Amino acid sequence: MSEVTTDKKFEFHKEDLMPQESIQEKITRACDLMEDIYDQGEYPKVLVRRSWSRHNPVIDGEMAKPKAYRWYLQRELTKLAEKGAYIKVQPSRKIVPMNDPSLLDNTDEDEWDITQKKLFLFSPERIDLSLNRLEHYTGTKPEDFQRYILFTNYDMHVEVFNNKYPDCIKPNRGGIQMPAYHHVLPDNKGVTLINIGVGPSNAKTITDHVAVLRPDAMVMVGHCGGLRNHQSIGDFVLATGFLRADGVLDDILPLNIPITPNYLLNVYLKEVLDKYDRSHRMGTVYTTSNRNWEFIKRRTVEEIHMSRSIAIDMESATVATNGYRYRIPNATLLCVSDRPLHGKPKLSDEAQSFYEESKQMHLEMVIEALEMCKQNYPEGLPNASIRAPNEPLMGGPDDD
Repeated sequence: MSEVTTDKKFEFHKEDLMPQESIQEKITRACDLMEDIYDQGEYPKVLVRRSWSRHNPVIDGEMAKPKAYRWYLQRELTKLAEKGAYIKVQPSRKIVPMNDPSLLDNTDEDEWDITQKKLFLFSPERIDLSLNRLEHYTGTKPEDFQRYILFTNYDMHVEVFNNKYPDCIKPNRGGIQMPAYHHVLPDNKGVTLINIGVGPSNAKTITDHVAVLRPDAMVMVGHCGGLRNHQSIGDFVLATGFLRADGVLDDILPLNIPITPNYLLNVYLKEVLDKYDRSHRMGTVYTTSNRNWEFIKRRTVEEIHMSRSIAIDMESATVATNGYRYRIPNATLLCVSDRPLHGKPKLSDEAQSFYEESKQMHLEMVIEALEMCKQNYPEGLPNASIRAPNEPLMGGPDDD
């Protein structure tokens, strides 16, 4: 390990700017220093002093692998600097090796103090571990991930994505569990597609790790069983809420906390559906962990009726719940592949025909909606609806 240069330090105050200097240049130097400190074997520490905050004027925190989400740090620190915050960057402590048993002492989210405002949502040990696992699961480097993340569980969507973006970054080896594909644009403003496989456990695993990168949006692009009589195969479902029957996050986030998708994402998805005159319904998606839920039909259908659910799947509520937990705007656009309660279960031959007809339009519409997000909110969708008074500073510089 390289010897740490502990005297390296960066300080910024708007009043000290030289006439020829810009805030962007200063924050670029701060981000360069963070990367240099980490490369030399220590976690960089960032301190922010906000004179406008009555209750939390000084907040600090440590980072890991700042290169992986540099676009985010550059954006958020620039916002704070422009508002007049004092910013300091310096080395903190030696990086904990991945094989050190003490690593997990600082990744335990049960130890979070929810009453204390934080600079960053994750500890540096958690960041290191998550980004290592993300590279393992997806076969791509963390810095290749873009601000807009799409989740699918079908190779056909990967095929459409690769045809649309033939130069996209692909997994660097075979046999990947959740392969990722990245259409890279400057400042990470492109789109990433991850084939997460089937089931809520996979959905939780990937969103636990993607969250460290602080994406601007996550969208589930999947299929579902239509639960209403007036739905047809190929209709779309735009989720407005979720019934969490998957169970994988019940011990982490109570079921009595309402989970809803991002309003603006839904507005843009609805505009695209209307533009292409696609038949669709908006409503609650029922997410289950039981692929063979039909084998306990009476119990499941009773919950479906009580919740007024219009579709059933295995990932959407899980993605949305982790989006809520980690303060990431999210949405779900599903396509009806079967109607299990109306004599049209998912059967092999019929399913393959449906997939071939729907795959292109489905992905194209979601990407078009994300383009609308970029045009209207180039620096990220508002996320006040999923932030709290004890929110991390990054992403909410106007809070006290």
